[in-house]
Amino acid sequence: MDIQKLKYFYATAQLEHITRASEILHISQPSLTQAIQSLEFELGVSLFERQGRRIILTQFGKYLKERLDTLLPQFDNIPNEIEQLKSSVNKTVKLNILAASSFVINTIMSYKKKNPDAIFDFEQNEQKYDCDIVITTNGLNSDNSKNYIKRCIREEKIYLAVPKNSIYSSYSSIDLTTVKDESFIMLSNTRLFGVICNKYCSIAGFLPKILFESDSPAAVQNIISMGAGIAFWPEYSWGKINNKNVALIPISYPICQRDLIIELHSRLPKSSYAEDFYKYLLRKI
Repeated sequence: MDIQKLKYFYATAQLEHITRASEILHISQPSLTQAIQSLEFELGVSLFERQGRRIILTQFGKYLKERLDTLLPQFDNIPNEIEQLKSSVNKTVKLNILAASSFVINTIMSYKKKNPDAIFDFEQNEQKYDCDIVITTNGLNSDNSKNYIKRCIREEKIYLAVPKNSIYSSYSSIDLTTVKDESFIMLSNTRLFGVICNKYCSIAGFLPKILFESDSPAAVQNIISMGAGIAFWPEYSWGKINNKNVALIPISYPICQRDLIIELHSRLPKSSYAEDFYKYLLRKI
């Protein structure tokens, strides 16, 4: 259905006068009449009927006008809405956060304070690389990740977090075999970091006794501070310990570390903030 014909009909319906409507629309009266007749033919109904020298709306004409009362303003506003959407898309940074989620989200919050117009859209999807920035780690570097234009790899040490009042808190470093009989707070084995931590324990010759499973740094800190167990703590991903009752001890054996991989991808439409936030991430890590 031709939107222009609907607009011609609507103007005529408001005035119920062909001549005045044609003057307002700046088209000839025959052209307006022809457009309305074409619309009537398309709909299979009469929209106007003559009453003396006037035209009035039929039942179908009244119904169509009532529908257009709300529809036409929406149509007219579409260009403005598209322009707003373009602006929003240009300001949106799409992130795929497959590692270091706490660090990345904290960095987003600090970046937003300096760039309040920036919009962040993030997800965790190992199969999706249609985004501006991917934060991943070794073991998750999919073959799909080939369209990056910049890439940075940071080595991330993994510490052992222990209660401050435990015998281990005074150690300058620790061999994992020393804590084989301790209770661990671990990530779920479905999460890559949990898999990595189990691998370290296996290298040290034991299976960890898991007391709790949690992927919340705050929850892990609280459980450790109560003396309930110990945990692996990724240096950048979870950041500094904010609990005076928890200590971080370097692990001497096995070497516990992983690579954090931050990629800037080429995506259209391009975000005006993507590269700036990428550089900001690298400065913060």
